[in-house]
Amino acid sequence: MKTVSLRKEDVKRKWYVVDAKEKTLGRLSTRIATLLSGKDKPLYTNHVDNGDFVIVLNSKDIFLSGQKQQKKNYYSYSGYIGGLRKINAGDMLKKHPERIIKLAVKGMLPKNKLGDRMLKRLKVYKDSQHPHTAQNPEVLKI
Repeated sequence: MKTVSLRKEDVKRKWYVVDAKEKTLGRLSTRIATLLSGKDKPLYTNHVDNGDFVIVLNSKDIFLSGQKQQKKNYYSYSGYIGGLRKINAGDMLKKHPERIIKLAVKGMLPKNKLGDRMLKRLKVYKDSQHPHTAQNPEVLKI
């Protein structure tokens, strides 16, 4: 037997559509991160980006368990003195529901150039409409 190492020329990508309606944020994010990194494929190679494209719909209807809507905070810093901004998950869900899923998945991907490329293949929309019908995405039940 020989060990097969995947080359970037041999990568075949698929498109998946995931409906986030009434799904728990953490469970959904781990499944999405697995698809983006390609760890669900038999020819997974850790130094080659062989993940798939993922389209997430209805991000405004995501479910946060426990008291996360009040207690979970997202921080951003402008670089200036006093420039630290804090927003809780409930307000973020109302204003930017796409960012909640994107940030959760980003935390589960590698912190390097490969992880940045994987995150670019994640498309998140707050409604059930998306412009990627030409790619014939496969509906994925999670």
